[in-house]
Amino acid sequence: MSVAVDQGFLASARYVYNHDIMHCTAEGVQGNYLYSGRALGISEPWDLVQLHPDLEPLWPDIHAHYQRVGLSHSEHLIWHVVRDSLGQHIGFQPSVFYFGPEEFRFWGDDQWLEASEFINSKNNFMALAEELGIDIPRTRCYDHVEEVNAEAIPTADFPCYLKAAVSVSGVGIYRCADRDALIEALHKFAPGTPVQIQEELITSQFLNLQYQVVGDELIRLEASEQILEGCVHQGNRVPAAYRPWRSVEPMALWLKEHGLKGVFAFDVAVVEGPEGPRFLAIECNPRFNGASYPTLIANKLGISEWTATTFHTRHRNLADIDLSGLEYDARTGEGAIIVNWGTVLVGKLVILMAGSQAYREALQLELEAVL
Repeated sequence: MSVAVDQGFLASARYVYNHDIMHCTAEGVQGNYLYSGRALGISEPWDLVQLHPDLEPLWPDIHAHYQRVGLSHSEHLIWHVVRDSLGQHIGFQPSVFYFGPEEFRFWGDDQWLEASEFINSKNNFMALAEELGIDIPRTRCYDHVEEVNAEAIPTADFPCYLKAAVSVSGVGIYRCADRDALIEALHKFAPGTPVQIQEELITSQFLNLQYQVVGDELIRLEASEQILEGCVHQGNRVPAAYRPWRSVEPMALWLKEHGLKGVFAFDVAVVEGPEGPRFLAIECNPRFNGASYPTLIANKLGISEWTATTFHTRHRNLADIDLSGLEYDARTGEGAIIVNWGTVLVGKLVILMAGSQAYREALQLELEAVL
């Protein structure tokens, strides 16, 4: 497997970016209709980018910010997120958050659809991991929640997690301290829902291992440490203490060979033991994820140390936020870059902070004061 990016391919590729998440997001995620803006920072001048029309008033300010920090990006914008644009532009390939049935309608790629839909199921993930010899937590998978009856409920694996086989943003995941808690959680799922029961891992360290399919190559994109609030992703930091690519690479190669394209990532738990750390694969996200956007921006700018996390702000317009002296400076390799900018309309931003750990900690305090 090659781990070197084919620069010639990248330079010649042109994309239509549609990173709207509304067809595959959890209900209740604040401002989720505004997330299409994340694609702007990972685009190049020759690309097309579809953005939600509510973001148009913010365009002059994010454009100016990206110019100041030296981040190349497209200025060819389409102010709607209707997916029919994916197949309307000759010479452009699609870049989408997730390649599902809606994307398939406008860019018919049977293998891509089958691979993404297959591995998007945590139950399928576990079955394939066992087949490929990948280390995973003890997990019992059920095609229907009704199969988890009194006899099937494990009595020796508490605490455990009850998970929907298909979920996003930590929704449909319940920690069950005992048998009664598990029975109660089971009633929260609609009949027929595929679920799994998984052992609780004693660790606070989870990794995000990202891959990218570029042409015919599988690229190791980045290993980052996850910042979590419960089961909900809040951000990532690089460099990670571990980069255990071998723990998931057999599956990454399998997915690439079976047609998966674009960016995808594995969640991996690090469990310390007397014989050293174990790296247990939890799931595969066959799509862009929260870590992908800061990763690709950092790679474009040559940033090797960074943290990206969600900030809450009292402001509702980028023009009201003064980042003077805090924005990224290529000469020092330090500073802030706004990644998810459209969500300022609902009072939150994702910001990449570049620099040493000590600098990032100080910068975060300064940003919180400004925001």
